[in-house]
Amino acid sequence: MSTNQTEEQPEQPSEDAVDENSADQDTDNTVDEASDELTELRDKAEANWQLYMRAQAEMENLRRRSEKDLENAHKFALEKFASELLAVKDSLELGLSATDIDVDKLHEGSELTLKMLAQALAKFNIVDVDPMGESFDPNSHQAMTMQETAEHAPNTVIAVMQKGYLINGRLLRPAMVVVAKAPKE
Repeated sequence: MSTNQTEEQPEQPSEDAVDENSADQDTDNTVDEASDELTELRDKAEANWQLYMRAQAEMENLRRRSEKDLENAHKFALEKFASELLAVKDSLELGLSATDIDVDKLHEGSELTLKMLAQALAKFNIVDVDPMGESFDPNSHQAMTMQETAEHAPNTVIAVMQKGYLINGRLLRPAMVVVAKAPKE
């Protein structure tokens, strides 16, 4: 044997083997990239889920807060009006507690108390409806009776038994009235 023959030549990888190694590396790189992308997408999904949950919690808190505000508005809506009426009540109590009764002073005190009440009502847009001499309107008047008369046109209010009231332009209480009707012949 010659020395040339005894030495073994290192085996050269074949082209197929090189392609196979390259394909394995490409597959490993693709798997790694896909794994990284999947992790990134999972992180994004988790972040979006957290944002969604926070938004849901905020909406629930807003709903509860709105319910509480509405409940308080209903509960305390009359608070300002009631405090205005307390002054009227105090005035009436003061008038009743007077021991020295002078009719003129009692009358004057009653007028002042009525004026205080009218101011309190006006402050809250409560206005009286006094339909004397107007045509009967079933939307704002309640006919208590009809009276035959030749002095007034038929269907005209000839007497007001109790004034009506409007609150912010809406009927609070209809006026109780006597309505004229044509006399029988």
